[in-house]
Amino acid sequence: MMILALALTFLLFADADVPQANSLRPPASSNLGTFPAGNEIPLFGNEGSESDAQGQASAQDKSQNAGKATPLQDSSKLNLIRYVSGEFARAIKPLPAGKEGFIVHVGQAADIDMLERQVATHGAAVNTGDHVQITKLEFHEKQIIVDLNGGGRGKKRLRDRIHLEMGGIPTAQTTTTQQDQGPPGLQPGLGSTLFLEFGKPLPDLSPDDLKKLLAPFLDFAKQRSASVQWFDTLPIEMKKAIQERTPVVGMDREEVVAAIGKPEHKVRERDAEGNDIEDWIYGQPPSKTVFVRFTGTRVTSVKQYPQ
Repeated sequence: MMILALALTFLLFADADVPQANSLRPPASSNLGTFPAGNEIPLFGNEGSESDAQGQASAQDKSQNAGKATPLQDSSKLNLIRYVSGEFARAIKPLPAGKEGFIVHVGQAADIDMLERQVATHGAAVNTGDHVQITKLEFHEKQIIVDLNGGGRGKKRLRDRIHLEMGGIPTAQTTTTQQDQGPPGLQPGLGSTLFLEFGKPLPDLSPDDLKKLLAPFLDFAKQRSASVQWFDTLPIEMKKAIQERTPVVGMDREEVVAAIGKPEHKVRERDAEGNDIEDWIYGQPPSKTVFVRFTGTRVTSVKQYPQ
């Protein structure tokens, strides 16, 4: 018994001298990662690498988004109308008459043979060296239509009114305005039309971009800028209103178009005194809607609903 007691006492002292190394080992179920030899352990764990990965992903997304074309903005349309419509240029090539005009496929070389056939078939409304004016721009989903010297389509946009006479027989009375007829001296249908086909939704364009697309046919160099000269002749308050894109009382139709573009709807009538009144309506109730009223040739009131 004495020998057994001595053996147990010896084992207890030996166990007390052995370091508790096993207590420092992680449990078998631990999720701690392993680090291959030669790699540095980041000071704050893997947070930095995750941030870098997110940053790289964000940069990649931005790069992909940058490659997508921005659609034509309303503000860009206003600038195109303001600084291209009404401009003068010199014709580099003859351009055909007639409503078919000439189709230009943007991004492709101009088909000169087709242009010459169109001119031979329909006649030349514009000859090489002629001074021409861009009289109208139209924007469609994948196309911009450019009328020169009144265009070749002869589209007058006449508006008909139906009146009931005493006998009950309806008669049509056709009315038009100077704006519908185009600039003085340029008759609709006697000019030429260029159809710019993009084959995709219109991208955002600056006035210089549009002039470059027209460069194979029109030379804008050394031609007086109608829009800039016209803008310079305006009173200071009108210049400021146009720059701020705000219609104000006293503007004429051209100034309103330069400020906020063409209206979505027009309503014509006469007041009790027999004056011609025309309301230009921007927007659609109940959303923000602006009513610009012309009495004669000038704006007499501007109202916005809701306030």
